[in-house]
Amino acid sequence: MKDIATQLNALRPQLLKFAQLQLRNAAWAEDAVSETLLVAIEKPQSFSGASQLKTWLIGILKHKLVDQIRRNCREMSSTPEDAEDLDDDLFKADGHWRERPKDWGDPDHCLRQVDFMKVMEACVEHLPGQQGRLFMMREWLELDTEEICRELSISPANLWVMLHRARLRLRECLQLNWFDAQELQTGGAA
Repeated sequence: MKDIATQLNALRPQLLKFAQLQLRNAAWAEDAVSETLLVAIEKPQSFSGASQLKTWLIGILKHKLVDQIRRNCREMSSTPEDAEDLDDDLFKADGHWRERPKDWGDPDHCLRQVDFMKVMEACVEHLPGQQGRLFMMREWLELDTEEICRELSISPANLWVMLHRARLRLRECLQLNWFDAQELQTGGAA
C-alpha cells in the first residue's frame, strides 16, 4: 500500500479544484485544502478504510470550506451579474417556456458518465460568484437554508431566487455543452 503522504499528494489537485469551485478564491481554497491535509496527516488513524480515501478527505474538506466561508463571508459579496434576470429570456409572459426543454433522457445514466461531470463542473465554474457559491453551499456542501442565509446575511426569499437563477443558468449551459453536443454526436438520436 502506498505511503499516506504519497496518496494525499496525488489527491491534492482534485481537492483544490473542489475547493476553488466553492470559494472562488485561490488563497482561501489553498488554506482549506492545506487544513484538510493537515488533519489527515495528524490523524491518519481516523481513516478507517470503510470508504475511499478521497471520500474521507472530501468529507473533511466540506467542513473546512464551511469554516472558510464563515471566516470570509463579508468579503464574499454579491456581483452585479447576480442581479441579471434570465426569466425573460426563457419564459413567456404567461409563465410558459419560450422553447420547451428537450428531453434529457435518463438522468442517472448521465450522472454516471465522467464526461458529464466535467461539463457540469465547468458550468458551475461559470456561474456568477454569488450564484455559484450559493449553489455549491446548498447542493454540494448540503447546507440548509437557515445556515446559508445566516452566514451570508440574506433572506430565504433572496436565496431561493438566486438558486433558481443558478439552476436556470446550469440548465442552459448543460443543454448547450452536453445534451445538444450528445445529440450532434449521435446524429440526432438522443
